[in-house]
Amino acid sequence: MDFTIVHEREEDGRWLAEVPELPGVLAYGTSAQEAMSKAESLALRVIADRLEQGESGAIAINISIPIAA
Repeated sequence: MDFTIVHEREEDGRWLAEVPELPGVLAYGTSAQEAMSKAESLALRVIADRLEQGESGAIAINISIPIAA
């Protein structure tokens, strides 16, 4: 399963990063890198929780982060 971390800068200057394939997985940071790191960490926790609860079988994980232009 492939996961993508997308990010954008909010009007108040904070950065928001999310993993669209995992609803509710989003995180704020003071920089794009911080927000993406937090979102990646949260995504891995969600996946681990699903595995532990038997909601998902073992899956190959690939996380990609688009390069900002």
